Amino acid sequence: MLNKKRGHTCLLASGMAALVLLMVVLYGTIGPQQASGSILRPGYLLRGSPLYQLDLSWPQKPELFSGQVFGVAVNQNAGVVYVAQRGADVPKVLVFSTEGEFLMSWNTTTLEMPHGIFLADAASANPRVWITDVGSGPYGHSVKQYSPSGKLLQVLGSPGKAGSGLNPLQFDHPAEIFVHPSGEMYIVDGDGGMNNRLIKLSKDHEVMWMHGEKGQGMAQFYIPHSVTVDDYHRVWVADRGNKRIQVFNSITGEWLGTWGSCFSEDAPYSVRLTPDKKYFVVVQLNTNQISLLEAPPVGLIDQCRVVSVIQLAEEVKPHLVDLDLKTGALYVAEIGAQQAQKFTPFRLGGNFL
Repeated sequence: MLNKKRGHTCLLASGMAALVLLMVVLYGTIGPQQASGSILRPGYLLRGSPLYQLDLSWPQKPELFSGQVFGVAVNQNAGVVYVAQRGADVPKVLVFSTEGEFLMSWNTTTLEMPHGIFLADAASANPRVWITDVGSGPYGHSVKQYSPSGKLLQVLGSPGKAGSGLNPLQFDHPAEIFVHPSGEMYIVDGDGGMNNRLIKLSKDHEVMWMHGEKGQGMAQFYIPHSVTVDDYHRVWVADRGNKRIQVFNSITGEWLGTWGSCFSEDAPYSVRLTPDKKYFVVVQLNTNQISLLEAPPVGLIDQCRVVSVIQLAEEVKPHLVDLDLKTGALYVAEIGAQQAQKFTPFRLGGNFL
């Protein structure tokens, strides 16, 4: 009789635990400061709705990372991931498959200190890899276009010359670039240099509009660090030094709003939109967090709302991210850990890794 009671008790406890997990998965949300539920995984903690899980099998040879990993870009059509790293006598770009197989490396001398990396024209037969270079040598302070195999194709800016000019175009520590399917480009220029600018270029690389004042006011920046564009003609900029995200109309450049309440503890370093357009993925380097924020519908900016947080281990220092637009997989460049990691979408009924 006692064994039966214990059996019923264990069964009840197991059922309650499963119910709690289900409630967290379905309803867990978190505010800027606290979580409604937490789940511990190896090396990281999930808070709120568990939307992503770590893929421990990617890449197959993590020992190939030999420098500080600053950026990552995905070609979802070819199933290829480009990882940009810095360091003395290290290949500046490592290329993996989305399954984790090492494919090649770029040992180009034309790339000094990569910062942001972006894959354009992924659906075409000739995709292009754009990289911002914050080096101070003859190829620095520029935005460069490469072939998938690492051949230099084009340089924007005045290589080796930091500046603020628009004709000819100059950069000073350009942080990141976003290339729209139309060919129009959005560049945040100012990873600690003299510039604090958001620049929109036409597909022919002519300046269409720009915001370039340093400050804390509307449409002013202090270290703009990352940029992305949604389907509603809105440009989202991680204004790192001001601990906020600013939003602009992509056509006119008009200022639309600011998100700041989610970043009281640490600044946003990277901003990207998930393929289903439901969430913005935002990285906070100093608190070692990857947050997913609810993406507002057209016509609204409102207040930011954190839905899920991936809390990484101390000193991992996540920097910039990119997403596979086919599978939704999230790739994170981590300076402190000197690696890139892959997170896959969590689905109800699946297993946490």
